Amino acid sequence: MATDFQKKVWEEIDKIPYGKTVTYKEIAQKIGRPNAFRAVANACGKNPLPIKRPCHRVICSDGSIGGYSAPGGAKMKMKLLKEERNSS
Repeated sequence: MATDFQKKVWEEIDKIPYGKTVTYKEIAQKIGRPNAFRAVANACGKNPLPIKRPCHRVICSDGSIGGYSAPGGAKMKMKLLKEERNSS
């Protein structure tokens, strides 16, 4: 069962347009918890629908991609981002 915090994070993730990225910190700010960027990353890791709910579009503030809990891990995240950028 998801926490209220996770639900807020996932609702913001659902708003990220195809081919775009936002940072964990930006998500934290949007949900009113500006210092909770690590908790946002943890909520992304708990996402039960990793392709449908595009947590692969959430990256680190320094531009690195961060982790990805879906099969294929960070390599899959990079592949998905590249495919989206190339087709948008």
